[in-house]
Amino acid sequence: MTALSSLSPQGLWSWFDTICSIPHPSKQEIALRDHIQNWANEQGLANQLDAVGNLIIRKPATTGMENRKGVVLQAHLDMVPQKNSDTEHDFGRDPIRPYIDGDWVTATGTTLGADNGIGMSSALAVLADNNIEHGPLEVLLTIDEEAGMTGAFGLQAGILQGDILINTDSEEEGEVYMGCAGGVDASLTLPVAREAVPAGYTTVQLALTGMKGGHSGVDINIGRGNANKMLARFLFGHAAELDLRLVELKGGSLRNAIPREAWATVAVAPSQLEPLQQLCEHFEQCLNQELGAVENPISFSFGQTDAAEQVFVAPAQATLLAMVHSAPNGVVRMSDSFPGIVETSLNVGVITTEADTVTVLCLIRSTIDSGRSMLEKQLQALAQLAGARCELSGAYPGWNPDPSSPIMQVVRETYEGMFNKLPTIQVIHAGLECGLFKKPYPQMDMVSIGPTICFPHSPDEKVEIASVGKYWQLLLAVLKAIPAK
Repeated sequence: MTALSSLSPQGLWSWFDTICSIPHPSKQEIALRDHIQNWANEQGLANQLDAVGNLIIRKPATTGMENRKGVVLQAHLDMVPQKNSDTEHDFGRDPIRPYIDGDWVTATGTTLGADNGIGMSSALAVLADNNIEHGPLEVLLTIDEEAGMTGAFGLQAGILQGDILINTDSEEEGEVYMGCAGGVDASLTLPVAREAVPAGYTTVQLALTGMKGGHSGVDINIGRGNANKMLARFLFGHAAELDLRLVELKGGSLRNAIPREAWATVAVAPSQLEPLQQLCEHFEQCLNQELGAVENPISFSFGQTDAAEQVFVAPAQATLLAMVHSAPNGVVRMSDSFPGIVETSLNVGVITTEADTVTVLCLIRSTIDSGRSMLEKQLQALAQLAGARCELSGAYPGWNPDPSSPIMQVVRETYEGMFNKLPTIQVIHAGLECGLFKKPYPQMDMVSIGPTICFPHSPDEKVEIASVGKYWQLLLAVLKAIPAK
């Protein structure tokens, strides 16, 4: 146990401490799920795994509250695995190392997993505490939310018994979410031919590093740099004048995380090394001047690496750099219906190079279907011009707002009564699982709440301790206020 267990509410933080100790990146969350299920069995709590591997745990109502509407507390089991380049960490084997930093909890060199570990901890803490008043209760823990929403896609009708679902995956205390964006993955795959490295050329690697990154939904409007786009900007602008010959282009690691780092391996004539260094220094200065208000100091450097045998042929290189540089990225449109909320965005998340192809993986998000469709068509048009293949996959629906939601009204009134102010009723640009749950459970009333989590999907992720306490108080008060059927 760490110092987290001394924080209040102790039951919630103790669970989060345990969750951090068990590796659970997306698609590797089974050990954590098994630990929770074994604990549920020890407590005598009814539970089951569904067909895709989601865990459902049930707890009977507190005496006298059997007639209340049933509530499903929902969280996802997995976390986003992101680390700083100088951090040694194997997310499949090593525990997260959380620590208290003033008013916040963060992790050493990696994502913290407060998204959605705090929400999961709150649900488990409710199950563990027999002094909490509630009606019939279920806890739904889904798998693989961050990397494909596999658990939400696979949830079948008839398994859940509740009337109300409280999603715990929101990331701003004082905001109540009643809708979210939908999304789709888009991959652009460009065939590239190669030829021998020009005689006398040396091989170097350009490295663009140091940026903060972040969640491609909730942080997309901050204006942080996208390493993939920045590196493409430099190469498009200077590859021809320096006669840089591209060997490899890569950057980012997840389609739903703003890429913090990108690299290009190039062959270059020795006579061009000094001009290349000067241009790298100038570009680094430009980036830090442009983004200094929202970014860490950005580093752009190069160093010699293993000699390459082949480079892209010139036409393929030119097409690739033009395609990546011209690809849309970031906020495309803000919402008119919900001021201050992003309506449509795109994140150029991951670039990978194989022997004869380069693939660019993007995530499109939009609160309206037409916005998502527009960006799909834009990427398809870009692929057509470049001679690339555009594939769309993993589409998930948005969660359409329901202004008349009874549970939203309960949460709003409860919050106002506790904290003497109204919460903000909002739609979030991130993708919550509620939109997918609405397909098998169209009549289920849903709402999403949570504590304040900053910079999820990046090693800067942190959760505000005081907001966790307020979120916990609200959750318990809402459970007590659930009306009768």
